[in-house]
Amino acid sequence: MVRPCGLLTRQEEPVPLKSISVTLSICEFVAGVSATLNYENEEKTPLEAFFVFPMDEDSAVYSFEAMVDGKKIMAELQDKMKAHGNYENAISQGHQAFLLEEDKCSRDVFCCNVGNLHPGSKVALTLKYVQELPLEADGALRYVLPAILNPRYQLSGGPEDSCLNMKTPVVPLEDLPYTLSLVATITSQNGIQRIQCNCPLSPIEYLGDEKTSAQTSLADGHKFDRDVELLIYYSEVHLPSVAVEMGKPTTEPDCLMGDPCAMVSFYPNIPEAQPPITCGEFVFLMDRSGSMRGPMSKQDKSQLRIEAAKETLILLLKSLPVGCYFNVYGFGSCYEAFFKRSVKYSQRTMEEALRKLKVMNADLGGTEILTPLKNIYSGPSIPGHPLQLFVFTDGEVTDTFSVIKEVKSNSLRHRCFSFGIGEGASTSLIKGIARVSGGASEFITGKERMQAKALRALKRALQPVVEDVSLSWDLPPGLSAKMLSPEQTVIFRGQRLIIYAQLTGMMPPAEATGEVCLKYTLQGKSFENKVTYSLQPKSDANLTIHRLAAKSFLQTKDMGFRETPANDKKDVLKVSIECGVISSHTAFIAINKDLNKPVQGPLVRRDIPRPILLCASAMMPRGGVYTTSSSSYRPASRPTRSTPCYSSMSYRQNRYDPHMSTISKSLYSLVFGDNHLVQLISLQKADGSWDLNEGLAMVLGMNLEDILAALPIQDGDSSGWATVLAVLWLHTNGKDMKCEWELLERKAVAWIHMHAGSVMNVLMRAAIAFLKSSVDPSIFVL
Repeated sequence: MVRPCGLLTRQEEPVPLKSISVTLSICEFVAGVSATLNYENEEKTPLEAFFVFPMDEDSAVYSFEAMVDGKKIMAELQDKMKAHGNYENAISQGHQAFLLEEDKCSRDVFCCNVGNLHPGSKVALTLKYVQELPLEADGALRYVLPAILNPRYQLSGGPEDSCLNMKTPVVPLEDLPYTLSLVATITSQNGIQRIQCNCPLSPIEYLGDEKTSAQTSLADGHKFDRDVELLIYYSEVHLPSVAVEMGKPTTEPDCLMGDPCAMVSFYPNIPEAQPPITCGEFVFLMDRSGSMRGPMSKQDKSQLRIEAAKETLILLLKSLPVGCYFNVYGFGSCYEAFFKRSVKYSQRTMEEALRKLKVMNADLGGTEILTPLKNIYSGPSIPGHPLQLFVFTDGEVTDTFSVIKEVKSNSLRHRCFSFGIGEGASTSLIKGIARVSGGASEFITGKERMQAKALRALKRALQPVVEDVSLSWDLPPGLSAKMLSPEQTVIFRGQRLIIYAQLTGMMPPAEATGEVCLKYTLQGKSFENKVTYSLQPKSDANLTIHRLAAKSFLQTKDMGFRETPANDKKDVLKVSIECGVISSHTAFIAINKDLNKPVQGPLVRRDIPRPILLCASAMMPRGGVYTTSSSSYRPASRPTRSTPCYSSMSYRQNRYDPHMSTISKSLYSLVFGDNHLVQLISLQKADGSWDLNEGLAMVLGMNLEDILAALPIQDGDSSGWATVLAVLWLHTNGKDMKCEWELLERKAVAWIHMHAGSVMNVLMRAAIAFLKSSVDPSIFVL
């Protein structure tokens, strides 16, 4: 068979997109990105090409331009409906037209339309954006170039005009007919320690005696099998700073772009409270859709997502304080809850939850998160126990803004900690629900462990709330600061705080300085952080700080094309168009009027194929199907939306047995295999102690009779002896994962002090000798 010439989709249609080239410039914790899409029509008829692609939801897209036969055409940012009308009119009149827009349902999905691409013509489309880089727990700044756009679960009766509903061809990674190149430059006045990447890079070239600059590039042959992730480690990242950027003098009065703009970054030195709080209602909402049966990453022997989720839930359940309330929900096309309402944390309820966890699988179909959220919020508040919600999902939903709106409407009664699992998780969903509730978000990719990030979030949730947060500006007379960022009400220990403000009035002489002060209260004590800075604004042709300030404003007001209130929509349109930063209500449109050839017949449509990970597309969810002709999942049939999918069989299997004092040996061996760390943790009781039994002996690798014989106090409490041995084992054999068991270990040490305080030193010395351990006895100090 003779194949047509040119690059083809699986349906043997030529593909007009040939390559994507990205130029990345990172200065301190801000990234500037220029991405060029190169198109060529090798067919004999005019084409209209559509390309749907992911982008981090924090990206402030501010420029879109087309290069056609050596001529540059700058796009204009317009009201979205107006831009669509102008695009259609231009195409019908024979002009070339180019459209770039955010999806109506999610801020992290974009669509690029190339209209009237004539035979033999070449077009280069360039979009530019800036974004703040998040700070990881180990001090790394994280930049992600999204390459994976997983299928999004489509609700029945949902919107039909989403980009995600386009019938985008899906091809095997090895057959993807376009290439990706990336060149990166990183600069920091404090020096660069190292750069890591999850993809092969060219040799990194460091410049300057203090390694203040570095250059690298993506190695040839990137397969689009993962997002491109850079971790940048600077010599110092926790220094507070203020940058003042000059405005654009030619703008209209009362425009954000006209006045200088300040970006303030704080790293509040919040002390760790001792002891942490022991109250709260902790609800864990876990994704159990079919895609959770996939691996955490494509690397060899990667743990399955659902197995990592189960381990994470064990660690979370064991780390909860006695006296709090908790519940666990699983969601997919429907949802299941371990308990009808949150229950008080005790040995009985914890064991019941562990038995239900044993039979938990990724078997609930699609990813419908809104219904269980409404169920959680519909419950009565528990006096003295504020709600803390933990959401784990691969983020494959289409009703993103509806979910964010629901979380925001309940933000006064709870905080939400969200976790994006694996490649392609929706940054719009994960970051959005955390931001509107005053929580925090995390993404788990590659070799990262869900367990560590979840426990770090729980540790944050157990810290007392920082109160009375305020920001004050000390400026020369005639100059004032107008806040552009939302009022900060929550600050976590180890968090970076970024604030934007517009400086209005008469700018002082070059040598003048200003001061900004962050004040807050923790457990009745007052704290403050001050930064003094130069008021001389610096010029930036890209107006980076102004664009980021506009994005920060838009994220607080823009709740999607359909969900944004009318008053907020007016503000969104004004700021978006004045600052040139795209929103869900605006779109970039470029028209080449020099090309004015009538179109003979309808344009041929070409949808650009996109890659998809096997674990997201090949799993057959319960009650529905993924297809390669659509980017969404639709259930064939589902339970009624208002009805949780409780299983009477699983509840009969999980009935509480009062004679079972702890999770049984057979249960944890079935669920956790040879993972001795998880086995040991699964044996811990709710109060923090361990019983001396065969399960503990098996983890210690010893005979139960020998352990009993080594008890240094005749007729002494075997639980005290077992708990001391377990704590020593953790420090000896699990020290590389301390961040995962630190909370439950502190609970165990507190139990030892309370129940074996008088003989603690005797037990500790005997245990160290018995286990031949070199662990420092100071670990038993509270």
